[in-house]
Amino acid sequence: MDVEIRKLTPDLAEDYAAFFDTTPHNEKYKVKCYCVCWCGEDCEGKDLSTKKARRDYALRCVADGRIQGYFAYYGGVAVGWCNANTKSDCLKCAGWRGMNGVRRGFIPTEESTPEIKVKSIFCFVVAPEMRRRGVASLLLARVCGDAAGEGFDYAEAYPEKEITDKSEDFMGHAEMYKKFGFTTYHETKRKLVMRKKLRT
Repeated sequence: MDVEIRKLTPDLAEDYAAFFDTTPHNEKYKVKCYCVCWCGEDCEGKDLSTKKARRDYALRCVADGRIQGYFAYYGGVAVGWCNANTKSDCLKCAGWRGMNGVRRGFIPTEESTPEIKVKSIFCFVVAPEMRRRGVASLLLARVCGDAAGEGFDYAEAYPEKEITDKSEDFMGHAEMYKKFGFTTYHETKRKLVMRKKLRT
């Protein structure tokens, strides 16, 4: 399968918005999130209550590099997305606060320092017709390869221990991460924190 992986850059902003406009990814809540909860900025106090508000905000975040990640293209069309950002840049993100909620437990942040760089893999969205075809694996391989080249010490992911609700099936599966050399670094009530060492 001829899939091309591209790093998100400002010139792909319209592709980014169009992908989220048309790709279902949270059927339970009928929400078009545009990944604004993982944008490297504390969005508390911002009105993101509508699709248009989230879309407009996402375009600004793509333009200035606050949303980071990779697209998978097939036949020239974006068919997959992976949000991968610097962990220390996202500790105030709304998504991080939600992931550390009472139901899930606390994810350690003590090693997210300027001396130890961690690339956090927050979510995947794949077009329905391309699911189960290895798109997420291709995205993950590119994230890890680029992160190693950019001087990151670890790649880190946060899969659910057990997927009981399809709406929560967006952070990748533990088995996929294991195939790429990730091991369990920490456990919370509902999540695994899995890491891959990128530098020796």
